[in-house]
Amino acid sequence: MLKKIPSLVLSALDKLKESNFEAYLVGGCVRDLVLDIPPKDWDIATNAKPEEIIKIFGSENTFYENKFFTVGIKTENPSLGIIEVTTYRTESAYSDKRRPDQVYFASNLEEDLGRRDFTMNAMALDLKSSEDFALIDPFEGKKDIENKLIKTVGSAEKRFGEDALRMMRAIRFHAQLGFRIEKNTLEAIKKNSQDIKHVAWERIGVEFSKIILSSNPAEGIDLLRQTNLLGYLLPELAQGIGVSQNHHHIHSVYKHSLLSLKYCPSPKLEVRLAALFHDIAKPQTKQGQGKQATFYNHEYLGAKIVKNILRRFCFSTEIINKVFLLIANHMFYYNPEEVTESSVRKLIRKVGLENMQDLIDLRIADRLGSGTPKAKPYKLRHLEYIIEKVSQDPISVKMLKINGNDLQKNLHIPPGPKIGAILEVLLAEAIEDPKLNDSEKLTKRALELDKQDLTELRQLAKNKIEEEKEKDDSIIKKRHWVK
Repeated sequence: MLKKIPSLVLSALDKLKESNFEAYLVGGCVRDLVLDIPPKDWDIATNAKPEEIIKIFGSENTFYENKFFTVGIKTENPSLGIIEVTTYRTESAYSDKRRPDQVYFASNLEEDLGRRDFTMNAMALDLKSSEDFALIDPFEGKKDIENKLIKTVGSAEKRFGEDALRMMRAIRFHAQLGFRIEKNTLEAIKKNSQDIKHVAWERIGVEFSKIILSSNPAEGIDLLRQTNLLGYLLPELAQGIGVSQNHHHIHSVYKHSLLSLKYCPSPKLEVRLAALFHDIAKPQTKQGQGKQATFYNHEYLGAKIVKNILRRFCFSTEIINKVFLLIANHMFYYNPEEVTESSVRKLIRKVGLENMQDLIDLRIADRLGSGTPKAKPYKLRHLEYIIEKVSQDPISVKMLKINGNDLQKNLHIPPGPKIGAILEVLLAEAIEDPKLNDSEKLTKRALELDKQDLTELRQLAKNKIEEEKEKDDSIIKKRHWVK
């Protein structure tokens, strides 16, 4: 456990203790250490006041820009970031269900731990030496971790009444850790779900992103539904509950969306968001019933709807535009008999070569979410083959280390077909032996070719270039398992 604690964090604890103050690791970093997960953030609780903390570490190494007694210690280590050192504190009532009306200094560590959200986050670590430590666990957080249980500290209703975002945090921890939410805690979320309306969308967006990026994102989203939070946060997604599709789908729109997210092969936030939301406009665009129902243009309307959703959740413009692009283009054709090199070039120009793999990953998620047994059938592999083929740099004289201007200068040949003929022969020979692609060697060889009849040589060059193209094409086909 102790080996996972960075030396700079240990040094910060030592400096506080050397100044005769108490200092403990607290919160999420202790939880992660118990779980044997490398912590991302490091928090220290102390009885030192903010001004005393600043004096110990120096004003040039600290910043204090909040009302919660938290001083940031700069580490100049990008992987470590900021070490947050907070004075023991307790809080008054939360009138707005978002933040405490007042924050007070607490008298001891136990009082500070008692204000925290979940038992697994209400533990502290007392490092007595480099090899000796004590876990301070007044609310049996370690036991709940061992039982894989998410449980509030004290009254669940009180904790959620203080900060309604804690309801989403419980679901986020469920999605990340696979822990179940304790019965009373779960019931309190259902009972107080309407209070999520008081939370700033920016804070909601952060928790939502963590759910989407977790190891169980679909379970997290469905738990939002089970706890009545989905209707407040994503009524557009909730509209798909119970909406049947056509003969291409065996699941409702909502279940298909969940499964698409669950089976999305990409770890990227944008692709996972697109997988969840790609069919969000189907309830509005549905025409007819049963197996013959249609959803014309649902991808375009869906892209617009999702743009508004992501703006509401305060996502960056870059993410919003990427998700919009993926959803708007997720209905591309990829049957071998319909796909031509020309049509693929048009698709690449439309969405960008850099986005093609993400678009394919979205289509794979869509297929698996529909209950199909194969994520990547032959026709999708064939599309990937065409994409790679048309995106390869063409074999051309541009690959040579000399050009027509060089030949005019060195051979004194006026512009005309002879220069092109010589370059084609040079290209064919350079393909055969890449070591020949040297400006000095090419110039010498060009002088020799200038004295020959190039008609036959041009034909040989053409045959060689075509042979090389066929060889490359064969390699690409094998890579994608297509004929």
